[in-house]
Amino acid sequence: MATQTDLGSIQAQARVEAASKAIFPVLLSISFCHLLNDTVQSLIPAVYPLLKDVLRLNLGQVGVIALTSQFTASILQPLVGIYTDRRPQPYSLAAGMGVTLLGLLFFAIAPTYGAVLAAAALVGIGSAIFHPESSRVARLASGGQHGMAQSLFQVGGNAGTSIGPLLAAYVVKNHQPRIAWFSFLALLAIIFLGRIGLWVKEHHFDKPKSVAIHPDQLAAAPHHPLQLPGKKVALSLAVLVALMFSKFFYLASLISYYTFFLISRFHLSVKGAQLHLALFLGAVAIGTYFGGPVGDKLGRKVVIWWSILGVLPFTLILPYANLLWTSILSIIIGLILASAFSAILVYGQELMPGRIGMVSGLFFGLAFGLGGVGSAALGKLADRTSIDFVYHVCAYLPAIGILTAFLPDLGPAKVHQPKPATA
Repeated sequence: MATQTDLGSIQAQARVEAASKAIFPVLLSISFCHLLNDTVQSLIPAVYPLLKDVLRLNLGQVGVIALTSQFTASILQPLVGIYTDRRPQPYSLAAGMGVTLLGLLFFAIAPTYGAVLAAAALVGIGSAIFHPESSRVARLASGGQHGMAQSLFQVGGNAGTSIGPLLAAYVVKNHQPRIAWFSFLALLAIIFLGRIGLWVKEHHFDKPKSVAIHPDQLAAAPHHPLQLPGKKVALSLAVLVALMFSKFFYLASLISYYTFFLISRFHLSVKGAQLHLALFLGAVAIGTYFGGPVGDKLGRKVVIWWSILGVLPFTLILPYANLLWTSILSIIIGLILASAFSAILVYGQELMPGRIGMVSGLFFGLAFGLGGVGSAALGKLADRTSIDFVYHVCAYLPAIGILTAFLPDLGPAKVHQPKPATA
């Protein structure tokens, strides 16, 4: 009996020690799958002009295609997270990518507008399954370095977002059936995600009851001893949502309309404006990574302060700068502002450590939804006023970062050893 107890203790200790080290093969795999997923996701907007010409759609109908994809992705993500918090599904990632693959094939052969909407819905559903669950996997493999893991995961997605339109330009061109070629990317992702699902199942589900630990217990192992009351948690989540609004509306002003701003203000060519946009997007990709590791060492709140409110002086100057300084300021803004999302996401997970999937789904859903709404709203504002006016208004959005003062200071995460569950 004593021997069995000792063996159980040794097994439990081994699991704790394993949980304290980041598992980089898994992290790199899930980041690569994020790259593949977001390559496919960003392909869809890139082929809107093709679909418009082939199916003779108007801009309003194109907008409904975008709305269908964004709406299904943003609304379903928190629901997927809530469900898998209660009933973990190791192979849901591979299944979700299978839905995305079907959506791509539908896009390739869609003969009517209704079929295109169905394809957009399928791609949105696949995205809704992928993001909260892959974020959970990144946390499980983080070894307590939650910020670093989420940042590495996000970098893959940002890289995919930039690759998709380039591949569309050189591969799809003006041939709708060629969209099906991208199903091979989805198939490759399914293979990787199937192996990741096997890793999750073997390491977090197929253990003896005497040493079994629920995945979210391991994911929350580095936690904060501070137990916040429900009202404080609700207030903190409301502040985080407001910060997300600030970040993604300002990003929408640059990602969607930066080229138009440069052409209008400095009379650049389309190609020249696109090169400036590429510099900004490159800065966003780089900045995405650094917010996580810094948050692991100094605390999430420090990163949130710096990444939202800290960008305000630069956004205020940008509408008045010359071309050189506009380019420099956009790079600075991209580097700083991009570091916010990983910190906000991990902070939310630490507020509600038992609801990893729900929190991940909520914030990824907000990222999708706010980005889409921001682009539409700012486009309407630009039509009624001017693109310069949009940038003067958006310059004040980072001031919302002052609300960070209402967030409790959780400080850097401290690792403790979770107690093994007993039979």
